[in-house]
Amino acid sequence: MRKRERRQPQIIENVEIIDAGAEGMAIAKPDQKVVFVPFGAPGDIVDLQVIKRKKNFFEGKILHVHQYSKERTEPACSHFGHCGGCKWQHMAYEYQLGYKQKQVKDNFDRIGKFPYPDLKPIIGSPEQFYYRNKLEFTFSNRRWFVDGKQTEDTDELNKNALGFHLPGMFDRILDIDKCFLQAEPSNKIRLAIKEFTQEKGYSYYDARNHDGLLRNLLIRNTIDGQVLIILVVSQEDERVENELLPFIADSFPEITSLMWVVNPKKNDQIFDLEIRLFKGVPYITEKMKAPATDQPELTFRIGPVSFYQTNAVQAEVLYKTAFDFAAFTGEELVYDLYTGTGTIANYIARSVKKVVGIEYVEEAIRDAESNAMLNGISNASFTAGDIAAVLNEDFVRLHGQPDVIITDPPRAGMHPKVVEQLVKIKAEKLVYVSCNPATQARDIALLSETYAVVAVQPVDMFPQTHHVENVVLLALRK
Repeated sequence: MRKRERRQPQIIENVEIIDAGAEGMAIAKPDQKVVFVPFGAPGDIVDLQVIKRKKNFFEGKILHVHQYSKERTEPACSHFGHCGGCKWQHMAYEYQLGYKQKQVKDNFDRIGKFPYPDLKPIIGSPEQFYYRNKLEFTFSNRRWFVDGKQTEDTDELNKNALGFHLPGMFDRILDIDKCFLQAEPSNKIRLAIKEFTQEKGYSYYDARNHDGLLRNLLIRNTIDGQVLIILVVSQEDERVENELLPFIADSFPEITSLMWVVNPKKNDQIFDLEIRLFKGVPYITEKMKAPATDQPELTFRIGPVSFYQTNAVQAEVLYKTAFDFAAFTGEELVYDLYTGTGTIANYIARSVKKVVGIEYVEEAIRDAESNAMLNGISNASFTAGDIAAVLNEDFVRLHGQPDVIITDPPRAGMHPKVVEQLVKIKAEKLVYVSCNPATQARDIALLSETYAVVAVQPVDMFPQTHHVENVVLLALRK
């Protein structure tokens, strides 16, 4: 039998990168064929190798850069190009903002096809680095070596890693020296734990064989420097409580909350497991300015599995945008859909008559109720359940006809049944907060016969990435 000849890789020379697109990819269009390329910048002139062929597009990689774009800047992080995060770190921040604004417009034009006013200029983040308040690192005995060596072939090297998953690889971890996403002592804590555990001979987790003691390290912090640590291990081991946790506590007295979890499962989820407190209190506390100057600041307790926006500074900007769009008079009944831990509901509660929040995660609802109590808010109520099932005619009869509905769904957008119910309810205003302009555009298109788009405000929550938040005000058509 004749062997099938291997297809020679297709090389396309002297191609201009013309745009920055979805999922952080750059875009070239040689001979009208769209090619998605990582780590390119519009204005680059490059040679490309096609690595995947799809019906409507190719995927490629840059082999050589003939001319660098004026939009480029030197990445700060030594892990850029290997780590799955910060895919736009090679582009100057002002250009990142421009492409994020363009991403909103393109999705509204291509997917939504509804009329809308000019977008307000995107609100950039004052901090382009060290803005995240939550990072999760993975212990692994299958370190990824960036020179291309396979872990199995490196017996003489240290295979242990404490870092991030490689894109598309569940069992390969990139060992991180310094991450620019979270303020200190995040890096110091991670590196100290790695050094101590290696010196003491602790085993790192093997995601294929499901053995090894150390699994995950979660670090959360606040603007004023509180730190919450969760160490996740695979099994009971007296060294954890008698040796490792005391080391962490003694080395970093600034830690506010030190916790640990035994996770024997084959997945990394810990919300359904016992979270044990070793030191401090089981939460950290974030402060946020109230939307009105005559109101006291808000306080939010953030537990080990609580949701809170990962850029706390820009979260305040995002919520203030939604608040201003709603233009409350103080007499409104407001529904807050996908309320999470009730941050938006509690943020607006003092400026309206009543807020009703709905969220499918029961633990989040308990956090929302606790935060309402913590802030002395008595006009906010919360319901746990699947919004597609909960938000119906009976719910409206029970809680009242809303004047304003705020919705902040996950990246997948709203369930079609939720959109249908919004059309039936016909609140005077909808404020749609989204982390995915594509699904937001899809949902607004379904609402467009009932609602008109009045204002659009993009907000950058995640510098160095392609992600963008977007707030849209919709008004009921008369």
